[in-house]
Amino acid sequence: MTITQEASSAASAAAPVVTVKHWINGRETEGTTGLSQPIYNPSTGEVSGHVALGDAETVAEAVRAATAAQKSWGRMSLAKRTTILFRMRELMITHDLELGQIISAEHGKTVDDARGEIARGRETMEFVCGINQASKTEFSSDASTGVDVHTLRQPLGVVAGITPFNFPAMVPLWMHPVAIAAGNAFILKPSERDPSASIVIAKLYQEAGLPDGVFNVVHGGKVAVDAILDDDGISAVSFVGSTPIAKYVHQRATANGKRAQALGGANNHAIVMPDANIAFAASQISSGAFGSAGERCMALPVVVVVGDAAEPLLAALKVEAEKIKVGPGSAADTDMGPVITPASRQRVLDLTTEAIDAGAVAVVDGRTLVVDGFENGFYVGPTILDNVTTDMRAYTDEVFGPLLTVVRVDSYEAAIELVNSSPFGNGAAIFTGSGEIARQFSVEVEVGMVGINVPIPVPVGYFSFGGWKASLFGDHHAHGPEGFRFYTKAKVVTTRWPHQETAASASMNFPGNN
Repeated sequence: MTITQEASSAASAAAPVVTVKHWINGRETEGTTGLSQPIYNPSTGEVSGHVALGDAETVAEAVRAATAAQKSWGRMSLAKRTTILFRMRELMITHDLELGQIISAEHGKTVDDARGEIARGRETMEFVCGINQASKTEFSSDASTGVDVHTLRQPLGVVAGITPFNFPAMVPLWMHPVAIAAGNAFILKPSERDPSASIVIAKLYQEAGLPDGVFNVVHGGKVAVDAILDDDGISAVSFVGSTPIAKYVHQRATANGKRAQALGGANNHAIVMPDANIAFAASQISSGAFGSAGERCMALPVVVVVGDAAEPLLAALKVEAEKIKVGPGSAADTDMGPVITPASRQRVLDLTTEAIDAGAVAVVDGRTLVVDGFENGFYVGPTILDNVTTDMRAYTDEVFGPLLTVVRVDSYEAAIELVNSSPFGNGAAIFTGSGEIARQFSVEVEVGMVGINVPIPVPVGYFSFGGWKASLFGDHHAHGPEGFRFYTKAKVVTTRWPHQETAASASMNFPGNN
């Protein structure tokens, strides 16, 4: 495979190490714990900064600010709220490159890939700029004589989001624009591995005119997470991360009387049928498997290839993988950057070696990759394993790295049975030229998001995102119409306006329609 050798000025220039602070009530604060942890540039392996770590008091301070701000924000008209959100959308476009470079430096993904996640996150901002459409409610005239009934959806109050490292802009954007547009105040707990984008977003909100305290950012680990789950001032929690933590978040939050939507892990499969366009399928699968170094909850780590499609598909996948340029995310010609930590790199290496020792065949082996000039970066090359069996951890586990496993089956029926046997249910895809098979697959597959000749079926912002089975805990999917319902509570109002001179009388019987 080709290795990107040029070092970007951003990676090579010495820069001062800064501390990323919390954002509470419209200003940056280091909090009172005095604790911090390092932030690494995965491309170089060097410490690029530190992030302040909050505790229960930091969360409580954010809750107090949010509670005070939400009272007036929740009463503000939709017209005024959306005016601010429109400004925020424009500022995100203006600062798109800056955000992309910040994400790339802390996450490792390419700048173009980072800008892509910003654009997809901005779809949610565009959806909430028209929140008046989603917030329309119901009205029934003369449900009884002179009695009208209508519904309201009102904000919950203060809500929180706990988000992962792999999409430091997009996943939070699934949450806070919807919550804020609905009239809530929001507390974001981003990943401490790449926290800087959240502070840029906070400053852009302030520039857009969002009142101080409506959007807050608290950094930290489990101590801060538990404080969010336990604080009585927080009415709802949204989470995206691994399945064990999603289950924990959902259980603890709901035990404390909160609403919770907790999106967990995935192990997404793609079926390739013999009638598929093999060159097209290989190109799309390669993008889905190796884009962002495989660190996506909607990555495509498993291919289930049917019958005679196996050999031509493997040959085409090998060509695609070997074309990928691996290097620092800041370099213009890099296709794939490093993974986020040394531990993530070692996990991919270990699962690959374990599978090969158990009989898998390495079609492309990225374990020995070294990027010249960036020897301390957290790199592992694209890897493709054939003859993988379903008892191998490389197949069963969510790898979260550039490892593509290939499982061979004889028929569509065997393929769909294998896909549906997974404990996860986030997304799945099929590559086929048959409309009949595609339609059958879309009905039979047990996942929340389906791709037909599409490798990463992430819905656009005005639909909702979410999986089935161990990929989702809670009743609501993220963003779109379901997101609005999650961040609001319903109320039914029954109204009668009798004439002032009407005699007052009432029956003691339960009211009916007689």
